[in-house]
This record gives sequence, structure tokens and C-alpha cells, in this order.
Amino acid sequence: MSSALRNVALFALMFLLLAGDAYLHSWNSALYILNLCLISAIMSLGVNIQWGYAGLINFGVMGFAALGGVAAVFVASSPVMEAWTAGGTGILFAGVALLATIAATVYVRKAIGRDNPRFRAFATALVIAIGYFGSRYFYDPAVSAIEAVNPSATGYLGGLGMPILFSWIGGALLAAGAAWVIGKVALGLREDYLAIATLGISEILVTIMRNEDWLTRGVKNVVGLPRPVPYEVDLRGAQWFVDLAARVNMPVADFASIFVKLCYGGLFLVVIAVLLLLAETALKSPWGRTMRAVRDNEVAAEAMGKDVKRIHLKVFILGSAVIGLAGAMLTTMDGQFTPGAYQPLRFTFLIWVMVIAGGSGNNWGSVLGGFLILFFWMEAEPFGVWLLEHLTAHLGPDSPLRQHLTDNAQQMRLVMMGLLLLLVMRFRPNGLIPERR
Repeated sequence: MSSALRNVALFALMFLLLAGDAYLHSWNSALYILNLCLISAIMSLGVNIQWGYAGLINFGVMGFAALGGVAAVFVASSPVMEAWTAGGTGILFAGVALLATIAATVYVRKAIGRDNPRFRAFATALVIAIGYFGSRYFYDPAVSAIEAVNPSATGYLGGLGMPILFSWIGGALLAAGAAWVIGKVALGLREDYLAIATLGISEILVTIMRNEDWLTRGVKNVVGLPRPVPYEVDLRGAQWFVDLAARVNMPVADFASIFVKLCYGGLFLVVIAVLLLLAETALKSPWGRTMRAVRDNEVAAEAMGKDVKRIHLKVFILGSAVIGLAGAMLTTMDGQFTPGAYQPLRFTFLIWVMVIAGGSGNNWGSVLGGFLILFFWMEAEPFGVWLLEHLTAHLGPDSPLRQHLTDNAQQMRLVMMGLLLLLVMRFRPNGLIPERR
């Protein structure tokens, strides 16, 4: 079987699995998983750009995805005018003080040469200390005032109140900006140090989101974000939709839920199609060949006159922007931003498993990996419950061992992921769709 035919067969098998889920459970379930698969495929595409193209290990995927979610809050949620009146000015002054501190620190370090290191360090520390206390002078009372404004419903500044589709661009830009800052600092490190640095920075970003209530409501979550697709309740009241549901012989409530998921799926398909087109074009271009040359041998690339650090920075920003875009899409589909939901297992290591299993360096491979791994991740828990119930049926319904095993069936996810990765590494060590060389 040719490689092209095998690849088509793999995608056909994937869609047969989704069709099987629709048959065994419901179309609602299958379409929900399909939409999550599309978003996960975009995230794995972003990691593939960084690792598959240029060999950059980014363990901060969770942080960039969370920044995409924050962008959805900043762009789409309505501004809370009472909170702005209570503490908006203080927050702005604190921001100005912070920027002034950064500018003063840079100026002092440039003005005082390296020939006087002790005085340089003392002056830098003094500027930072003054800036810190100056910022806190405005920041602390402003935060207290903002978070006191109806804390059960708002207690934060809100956003711009714009259509949420703009947040997809905002999420990509916010993640790209963060990647530029992180890349300037961390890309000079060795690969393993870069991985640790990105993982640590990602945790810091998510911790800030969980604790800064005035910005993201913290663990109280931001709910009720607007949608780019119709609401089910509106569809159920529209006569044209009732007629359409009668034509397809489905209950109106079920068809409304399916229709909404199809709308989301259509939007996500457009995004992933555009990204795949751009990624394939870039990979085959001289720029893509330069990326792979740098990945395969940095020393040789530098000897040929390539600025390796600059190239790495570009790829790091590009991949992070794609992950930020996917993060904003996920928050859009959920309709809420929940900082507590960002866990490294789900939003970093699972995405890496998708790229490894699908095939790093191949865009189609990373997309297939996104579909396959997410599907088994979602199906592992119900499969685990079914499996454990049958394996422990002889113990009787009151058995504490049976109860313990079925209550912890969600752990089957980890078992299945490990088993799936082992099988792929044993029989397809370069991934299901390996890189074309």
C-alpha cells in the first residue's frame, strides 16, 4: 500500500471511529468529540511547528492555550463600568509605574557600565524596589475596590464587549507576544533547560489567572461569553428551524443541539483548513527547508551564515500563536473561561502525545494524532467503566473492591494513553504519518 493511500485509510478509520461513537451513543456526543478533535489538532499543529520543524521543546503549551482563553475574556466579555469607576484608574497608574520601572531599569543598566558591577547591581536593585512599592501603592487599593464590586457576579474589569470571533485573532497575538518575551529570555538555553523554563513560565501564567480575580475572576470563572453561532433556545422558537427539524424527522431540541455543534464544526474546519494550507506551503518553501536544516544540524547552519537564534525565535512565536488561537477557540466553544481547568496533563503532555503518535515534522501526522489521541482520551473513561464492570461482575454489586475499581475508572485514561503510545512507538516509531524526507 502506498503511503498516500495508507494516510487516507488512517483518516477514514478515524472518521469511522467517530461514526461508531454516533451509533453507540449519539450524534451530539460524536459531534462534541469531533469539535474537540479539531481544536486539539490545531494545538498539535502548533507544537509540530515548534518541535517538528525546528526541534524546539515547548512544555508550556498549557500557558499559551490559557492565554488564548484569556483573550476571549478580554475581547468578548462586557465591560464592568462600576469596577472601572472603582479601581480602573489605579490599575492604569500601576501599569504605568510598572512600565516606568522596566524602562528605568534598562536605562540604569545601560548608563552604568560593566566596569562598576557593584554600583550597577545596587542601582538596579534600588530602581526595582522603588518601582515595586510605587506600583503596589496604586495596585493594592485598586484591586480591593474592583473585587468588591458585586463579587458573586462580576468583581473584575470585564472586556471590550466585541464579537468573540475577534478573540481568535487576539488569542494568537497575545500568545505570540508572550512567546516573544519568553523566547528572548529562554531560547538561548540548552534544549532541556528550555523545556523546563517553558513549563515553569506556563505554570506562572496559569497561577496568575487563577489568583488575580480583578483580571479573570480567578476560580469563580467567567461565564456567559457570547457565541458566534445561534443559541439552542432561539432555534427552538424559530418556525423555519421547527420545519427543518420535522423534515429530518428529529425532535426540535435534539436537532438544535446538533445544529449548533455543526456550526462550530464548520468554523473550526475553516480555521484548520487555512492553517494546514499555510503550514504545508511554508514547509515546502525555502523557509521550511531552512527550518529543517537548523533542526538537523545547528552548527552547520550557523557555518552557512544562518542566524539560528533569530530563526528559532520566529518559529517559537509562530507555533505559540497557533496554540493561542486554539485556546481562544476552545473557550469560545465552552462559552466560559475556567482557569482551574488548565492542567499540564491535558493541555501539555497530551498534546505532545498527539504529535509523537501522529508523526512529528508532518502536518497531516500531527492533525491525525490530534484526532486519534483526543478520541481515545474521551472514550477511555466510559470504556473503563464498561470493562471494569464486566471484569468484576462475579464479585457482586456490594463488593467494596468492585465499587473502588468502578469509582476510579477514569484512571483508565492514563493506562490507555500509555498503551497506545507504546504500541505506536513499537510498530511506528516515527509516528503514524512520518515526516517526508
